[in-house]
Amino acid sequence: MIGEHAKDSFERIFTSAARMRLVVQEGQSCEAVRRADDEAQGEHLVILTIASMQFRLLLVLHFDDDERTRRYYVGDAARTLTECFMEYGNLCCGAMNQQLVEHFPDLGMSTPYALESGCLPYLRELQPDYVQSFALTLNDDVRLGATLCVCTQTPLDFVAAATTDAHDSAGELEFF
Repeated sequence: MIGEHAKDSFERIFTSAARMRLVVQEGQSCEAVRRADDEAQGEHLVILTIASMQFRLLLVLHFDDDERTRRYYVGDAARTLTECFMEYGNLCCGAMNQQLVEHFPDLGMSTPYALESGCLPYLRELQPDYVQSFALTLNDDVRLGATLCVCTQTPLDFVAAATTDAHDSAGELEFF
């Protein structure tokens, strides 16, 4: 029920948002490569949801609680990796929401929540219309995974405008 243009648009919106919002500092790299399977790419998951009247999109971010990932996202902060990673995931999902609201004005976002990787196979229970996994590499060092899962009960197709990887500010007006 999801058209090829919509699938391509969801992927472009996600990869652009990941490059902008999953990095800790502007100018750092985030390479996103499509994966053929939807297996977990880390022991922990952060789940975020964007919902509209037409569809429900789950963004599943996969990570390991290892030294490289902790150093990258937590640094010297007195918080857990999961807490820090949920904030970055929320920023990424928010950037996706900003792009999607141009086509679907009735969007809502969930609060992020954490699960263990053993829960990932249960996505199939949702009977999704579209699932795509990605391997992410940040600064050639930190490895993450991501899965987009879209469910709809109506035909869905749209073409999102070309996305840019520029860091948007939070709420300033843009003039053309």
